[in-house]
Amino acid sequence: MKADDFRRIALGMPEAQEREHMGHPDFRVEGKIFASLSEDEGSGVLKLTLDQQEKLIGDGTGPFEAMAGAWGMRGWTRVVLGKARKDRVERLMRMAWENAAPRRLRESAAGGE
Repeated sequence: MKADDFRRIALGMPEAQEREHMGHPDFRVEGKIFASLSEDEGSGVLKLTLDQQEKLIGDGTGPFEAMAGAWGMRGWTRVVLGKARKDRVERLMRMAWENAAPRRLRESAAGGE
């Protein structure tokens, strides 16, 4: 998977917008960040819950890892794009989007599926 794939998936979420924060692209819904790309665009970050993160990381051998420090302790999870499968990132991106989106938007999106 490449940065363009990650970007396309993120911008495919309802009402998602790309902006920039601290020198790198991020993706927001109603002003709240749900994903971002590193400056070199070799990795991405997803806003997951701690439970989602724990289940995802498992034994630590895959393309996912908790971010360092307080960010990781809040569920923010790094994705090594070159090792990640698009279909899996699509599912995780949806989770990240749902974790940031307001209730009315989540309900609207769920009704349209």
